[in-house]
Amino acid sequence: MHRRAAALAVPLTAIALAVSSCSNIPEEWRTPAFLRMGEEQLDSRIPTVTGPVGEEPEITFPDEEPPDEELSGIVSEGSGEDELVRADDLLIANVVQYQWTGPGEGEPVEGQSSYETGAPDLIRMEQMPEQIGDVLVNQPVGSRAVYVFPPLTEEERQQAEASGQPAPEGASVLVIDLMNRFNKGSVVSGEQTTDGGDGLPTVTQEGHSEPAIEIPDTDPPEELQVVPLIEGDGDKVEEGQQVIVQYTGVRWEADENGDHEVFDSTWSRGGDPFDTTIGAGAVIEGWDEGIVGQPVGSRLMLVVPGSMAYGETEEEAMGAPAGTLVFVIDVLGAYDNPPPAETEEGAEGEGAEGEDSTEEEADAPEDGGGNEE
Repeated sequence: MHRRAAALAVPLTAIALAVSSCSNIPEEWRTPAFLRMGEEQLDSRIPTVTGPVGEEPEITFPDEEPPDEELSGIVSEGSGEDELVRADDLLIANVVQYQWTGPGEGEPVEGQSSYETGAPDLIRMEQMPEQIGDVLVNQPVGSRAVYVFPPLTEEERQQAEASGQPAPEGASVLVIDLMNRFNKGSVVSGEQTTDGGDGLPTVTQEGHSEPAIEIPDTDPPEELQVVPLIEGDGDKVEEGQQVIVQYTGVRWEADENGDHEVFDSTWSRGGDPFDTTIGAGAVIEGWDEGIVGQPVGSRLMLVVPGSMAYGETEEEAMGAPAGTLVFVIDVLGAYDNPPPAETEEGAEGEGAEGEDSTEEEADAPEDGGGNEE
């Protein structure tokens, strides 16, 4: 999964959760005027970064040695005052890394530009070091942040070399362009044009909440069923893209009490949007076939036979939910993944069948699906 943690975590810098001083402010109090209090003037030692947000930036390094302290600031503020970044958001950002090597001198770090790869970064704010996250919290989408991390000390350099990590010369500079955000409880916009039915489950969902899925007292269909409950107007999801979704899954077959309990849901994890590569075997076949080709902004009901999920029987499912499964999925976004990393001649590639997934993907409806946290 595309994270580029190495680019966002400066070498040998301790990782800590981002903490916002406003994180406990009630939603209705989070006005732009309140959130802008206490802004500081941009430090003159920060490199000059120009060009529109959303395009490869142009950078000019100050005519002085790189500073021996961390610097950061917002060099361009977006206009979306109703789209302020929060400390628990999932961000879509373009990120570029540079090395500031001397007075007026610096260069891009090879392979560390999402503009170069054409694939934005997905940044989970709760996983970011505080010196990165704190600058982004309460900033509008469309903003550009710049960070300067001082050159490595001799001790840090020795530690990096001993662990086989690169020990770059000069200061590390990050430019982060905030392109979009998804918060806990994000859902697609619009009203359902259908709730399903006619031999299929019915779905009701009120606002930002888990959908209620009612299973009919009939046999499940034998083939995959894809029912758009809300048809989005975004671009169609393409094979190999990273999708961001909310989802809930239930079994068609009732339990011994006659209930169809939820076996997995982003809503049981606080409505935290889930992201995964689609159409590449990282999730169950029913998701790959059912989501690819659907417009972003859609709410889908997928009725997935066991043969396209975990198996028809308990033995086949090996602890995952067996038989026909029903999912309600909000397709919040879809973004290109970077091209696969080149491997040395004769080396076998990794992750061809979705094996090179991160911890977030372990919750996906695939080998580890159905496990509640």
